[in-house]
Amino acid sequence: MSPDINRLVIELTPHIKLYKNKVFVVKYGGSIMENTESQKAFLADAALLKSLGINLVIVHGGGPAINKWLKRANIECKFINGLRVTDKDTMEIVEMVLSGSVNKKLTAELNSLGAKAIGISGRDFNLIKAKKKFSYNEGDRIDLGFVGEVESINKDFLLQLLDLDLIPIISPVGCDSLGNSYNINADSAAAAVACALQAEKLIIMTDIEGVYKDINDKSSLIKKLSCQDINKYIEEDIITGGMIPKMQCCQDALEKGTKAVHLIDGRKEHSFILDTFTQSGTEIVK
Repeated sequence: MSPDINRLVIELTPHIKLYKNKVFVVKYGGSIMENTESQKAFLADAALLKSLGINLVIVHGGGPAINKWLKRANIECKFINGLRVTDKDTMEIVEMVLSGSVNKKLTAELNSLGAKAIGISGRDFNLIKAKKKFSYNEGDRIDLGFVGEVESINKDFLLQLLDLDLIPIISPVGCDSLGNSYNINADSAAAAVACALQAEKLIIMTDIEGVYKDINDKSSLIKKLSCQDINKYIEEDIITGGMIPKMQCCQDALEKGTKAVHLIDGRKEHSFILDTFTQSGTEIVK
């Protein structure tokens, strides 16, 4: 860390310690995972927060890495309403990338910083029980293949890992009672985990600074939102496109027991600590 960031972290430490023994669930994924320096800073922040007594659970994505491997296999990438259409061949690559290379790389790097991290798939111990998810267009049901939605989270398994002072790093691959694998949106998986654990915070690392009233006006960043505000801004086309399902995940998390949700800019080095504890980004409360 730079001297300035070190000084800020030292100043924030008393505030951070107020959250000792609380649970933070972090969604980390997307394009920000391609920034090597930011990723190193994120993992360093995670190791520091754990050393200060905060229980962390990390749910990661890996879209860019999946796209790369699909291209190598000459398999077309197709999305409908922001969800990846996932046939059998695509699902094999999704699971290989998420539960294999991406998950194990994050786990190894966090362990190298002195934290005790364990990489797991949503299929392990039936951590994420899932069912098939459909998309809809003007009332017509669209089959997305092996795309799933969360039915339940094995809360007891996660609590056992936290009791062992571990940081679970979860790939968002679920399974049904027949053993079928499903590709699950990482925001949805993180929200479901936060609900199950009644987390103090669900932190979503994004590639923007937060929610804007006008995306072209950086001064229009919204610092705090309620669930009711989200509905209003969707109706007014302030929240649009891919931000709609992300915001709906946030609403769902809050309505089912998560204390607060925080969207922060994962492109900035050490934003995990600096933005979470200085109220930067956008905080969403019930």
